[in-house]
Amino acid sequence: MALADRMVRGFLFTELVRGFSLTFKYMFKPKVTLNYPFEKGPISPRFRGEHALRRYPNGEERCIACKLCEAICPALAITIEAEPRDDGSRRTTRYDIDMIKCIYCGLCQEACPVDAIVEGPNFEYATETREELYYNKEKLLENGDIWEAQIARNLEADAPYR
Repeated sequence: MALADRMVRGFLFTELVRGFSLTFKYMFKPKVTLNYPFEKGPISPRFRGEHALRRYPNGEERCIACKLCEAICPALAITIEAEPRDDGSRRTTRYDIDMIKCIYCGLCQEACPVDAIVEGPNFEYATETREELYYNKEKLLENGDIWEAQIARNLEADAPYR
C-alpha cells in the first residue's frame, strides 16, 4: 500500500504543487527583508550597545567617581582613577573601558547612581584595529554628546520598569 501511495504522489507531483502554492501565497504579502545600510529596524529602549558617559545639562560630566561600575564589572573591563577637586567633590581623571573585554551585561549602567555610564543605542562601531576598542574618557564623553538625545529618550521610556 505504501509503495502505491508513493507512486501516485510521485506521478501527480503533489509535493511540487504544495511548494508552488506556498510560494504563490507569500508572493503577494509585504516583504519583511530590510535593505540594511539604508533601512534599519527598530531598536528596543533597553538595547545595550556602545558605551557613553553622560553630562548634566550645564555641561559638567555626571560621573562622581564612586567606582561602583568598576567594582561590579564581571569582565574587569573598566578602569577608573579619580582625584578630589577644589570644591571637595571627586571627579575622574581617567575612565577607560576595554571594549574587547566587555560582555555588555549592563551591570555598570545599573550600578551607577547618577546614570553617568550608559550603554547607548549605537551598534555600528566596527573597527579595523583592536586599539580603537580601548575607550578613554574623551571618547566616552564624545559618545555621550553624540547620543544624548536618544539615550535620554531610552531612559525615560524604560523608567517605569526600573
